[in-house]
Amino acid sequence: MTASDDSEPSDERSDTDAVASRRTGPGVRRPKPPADHPRIALLNAAQSAAETRANFRRVLDVDLVEFHAPSGEFPETLHYDGVVVTGSWASVYWDREWIARLKSWVGDAVKAGIPTLGVCYGHQLLADVLGGRVAAMDGYEIGYRTIEHDGENELLEGVDEQFVAFTTHSDRVVEAPPGATVFAKNDYGIHGFRRGNAFAVQFHPEYDREMAEHVTRRKEDQLSEEHLQAVLDGITDENDAAARQTTQVFDNFVDYVLAVTPERVRK
Repeated sequence: MTASDDSEPSDERSDTDAVASRRTGPGVRRPKPPADHPRIALLNAAQSAAETRANFRRVLDVDLVEFHAPSGEFPETLHYDGVVVTGSWASVYWDREWIARLKSWVGDAVKAGIPTLGVCYGHQLLADVLGGRVAAMDGYEIGYRTIEHDGENELLEGVDEQFVAFTTHSDRVVEAPPGATVFAKNDYGIHGFRRGNAFAVQFHPEYDREMAEHVTRRKEDQLSEEHLQAVLDGITDENDAAARQTTQVFDNFVDYVLAVTPERVRK
């Protein structure tokens, strides 16, 4: 099985279904923020929506409208100020109806110039939609990893040019889309690119320490005991504190949305 993120079929927490059962159908919103906050479509690609929803609600202070793509939920219009595509247990090259629909909708949003942010699977999906290439890796990149960025992309403004972030994926972008600027890398490959109003990062700026440990432990059937323990040993207060600066990605994205679509945001 290939996995791009944190939510594989066997990976659900005991409270996931209970939380998910309280959803009210397509377009689930967080409590409405102030009127000047942008309206963002969260395209949740996780197997179980609840964990991923909670992670992004914690870091995005916007009018967030969620759609769970694997359940067939998609926005009916492009009337959003921005779009965020989450991680997933799936691979972008799988033949699934919901994946094809997600690619189509995201492609239309990008063509319309709507600011779009892809995280992990979302990073890979944007690469695929824009003409790049995604392929399976020989194993996982998982754990707190060191990544470098070029200091020139506004998405990582305020983040050290050499920074620590949590990663978990077994697919990667092997060729960036034509015309894209790669702004972040490590020894596993591309960790950030931009083309126009589309931004993408492979790492997980939305994770906290609890989520990092939880995701790692549920990989016990996919990692050797030695590898699993090495990753768990790296989940420390020091690494957690270092990785917190990556949440700046979301503030920077929201600032970009506000700058690009001020008229729409004020409506």
